[in-house]
Amino acid sequence: MKTRFYLFLVALCTLHCSQNKSLTYDIVIVGGGTSGTAAAIQAGRMGADVLLLQEQDWLGGMLTAAGVSATDGNHKLPSGIWGEFRDSLYARYGSPKALSTGWVSNTQFEPHIGAEIFQNMMNQLPNVERIIGFRLQNARLKALENGKKKLYEISVSTDTDENIAIQADIFIEATEYGDLLEVAGVPYSHYMETSKITGEISAPINEHPYVQDLTYVAIVEDYSPLDAPLVQKPDTYKPAEFDCMCAELCSDSTQSPVSCDEMLDYGRLPNNKFMINWPNFGNDHYADILEKSRTERSKILNEARKTTLSWIYHLQTKGGYTHIGIAKDAFPTKDGLALIPYIRESRRVLGIDRLYEYDLSDPYALKERPLYMSSIAVGDYPLDHHRKKNPVPKQIDFPSIPSYSVPFGSIIPEKIDGLIVAEKSISVSNVANGTTRLQPVVLQIGQAAGAAAVLSIESGIPAALLDVRSLQAVLLESELILMPYMDAIQDYWAFLSIQKVGLSGLMRGEGIPVAWANETRFYPEKIVQKDNLIEILSRSNQLNEEHVYQVLSAINSNEELMVGNGLKFFERLLQKPEISTSSELSTKSKDPNRLYTYEKVVRFFDQHEIELNAPLTRASLAVLIDYYLDPFYSNSVQIGFGNSRL
Repeated sequence: MKTRFYLFLVALCTLHCSQNKSLTYDIVIVGGGTSGTAAAIQAGRMGADVLLLQEQDWLGGMLTAAGVSATDGNHKLPSGIWGEFRDSLYARYGSPKALSTGWVSNTQFEPHIGAEIFQNMMNQLPNVERIIGFRLQNARLKALENGKKKLYEISVSTDTDENIAIQADIFIEATEYGDLLEVAGVPYSHYMETSKITGEISAPINEHPYVQDLTYVAIVEDYSPLDAPLVQKPDTYKPAEFDCMCAELCSDSTQSPVSCDEMLDYGRLPNNKFMINWPNFGNDHYADILEKSRTERSKILNEARKTTLSWIYHLQTKGGYTHIGIAKDAFPTKDGLALIPYIRESRRVLGIDRLYEYDLSDPYALKERPLYMSSIAVGDYPLDHHRKKNPVPKQIDFPSIPSYSVPFGSIIPEKIDGLIVAEKSISVSNVANGTTRLQPVVLQIGQAAGAAAVLSIESGIPAALLDVRSLQAVLLESELILMPYMDAIQDYWAFLSIQKVGLSGLMRGEGIPVAWANETRFYPEKIVQKDNLIEILSRSNQLNEEHVYQVLSAINSNEELMVGNGLKFFERLLQKPEISTSSELSTKSKDPNRLYTYEKVVRFFDQHEIELNAPLTRASLAVLIDYYLDPFYSNSVQIGFGNSRL
């Protein structure tokens, strides 16, 4: 791949480009939000020639520019760039405890600090160029022949009214609204699908043209002992809208709100600041904004800004919190609110696969839909919708879900080459969007999209035809977690083997819904019994169950298995043409590959101080299965289970 060293990144497009200029890159990422930032970092680290189109200066999207700097979920799943970003926050603030300031999240920080961290990551990548301030005009995702190479094209205009035609091998949709889908004519859905379409229990019977509420976040601070600057009363201010925002400001005896101090502590940030993203009689704002023009959106979003300003005005005047006011250094905006709105729901592409409520509830239940096998990201947040400002006619009772995996097929559009979809526009149902929309998950999705784009270009095949295992291998090398096992993350000694056998479906975790921090546990230290081993290996299409039982009986007459006779078992299991009853290991055979495998396994166990006379645990068994059966690579993984099981 070519790598262009760009002398002064922002100077290209802030903007001294000539009118109607044409640019060509390996990968163009449309949108500099959460996913777009991660995609650019991953693709840049893999050596691609990348252009990142940003709507505004700050990198990071909802984590930074939208001010949602109290992260939701994945506290125990520090996967990929999400984990790297959080470690940088720990270093910046001094400790994990320094970020555990409010009760909504374990990780809370000032938005501008997050933007600086992403900027520092990007500064290390001279092959990633950026255009800051752009507007999509049109897109043509039909292949343009350029010699033997297929290119795709979009046109953008800049904030200085310059027009640029941009060509690339692959585009990544990472906008806040899914705008590239609409401009390029890529099929997508929005609003709430019916249960007839999705088969979901939580989906409505009738169509509902509603999207989730959006929010213009404010960061306020405590000015004590002085009074804070008073927010000017917005012309849309209605006191009743915020009645019962907290206990001291509630006239309805049927409500049970928390105290005003507790409400502020919900999003308490370091340095005595507070994130205002309050859902209960709060500053959420309903707006059906997706299909609106740029001008119409601007008017609607101005109303959303007034909702947040009204909320603060109500707290200051009715609540007497005159010491609480908009932080002066939070955002470089006239009113002090976030640079962009927090958009919870965007257009959702019709992908090769679509993730539904039932895939989240039990990934193993539908054998014909093993979407977890093609995982590219993990999450643990519950199904959570913000619809209080324009509620659906019937209350949605979402099922509990465990931690889960996001499938590769959800970021690949049906029948459209040259495009990978990220951010909140991946192929999920309206219901499932309630958990995949959260910041740590969206970071991982962007990182996976960047890796997939690079591998597609390197291999010369469309992203839809990529070898899933090759992509997953790259993601695992990049510190992503693909199976959401909270008790065996990256620093666990058998992490890679556990991930690989989990992705193969041979060894399975147990999902445990626990509200706002759902889990899936692998139980790596649990001792394996004979019947457990037979059950696990019965899922393999490489083995004969009767043969498994015969070999196991010949080696072990007791229920308890040890690491050493586990080794012996796999040696004998793969030995041909017959089963030996000798107590000696079959490493004395003339097969150099078998000897090499045995020595590798013993060396690996020795490096991690796993004794051969120790009981065989699920972690040790995962290592043996990984090394001897190699189910991760031995069995191909499919995508393309479709948009519905109906």
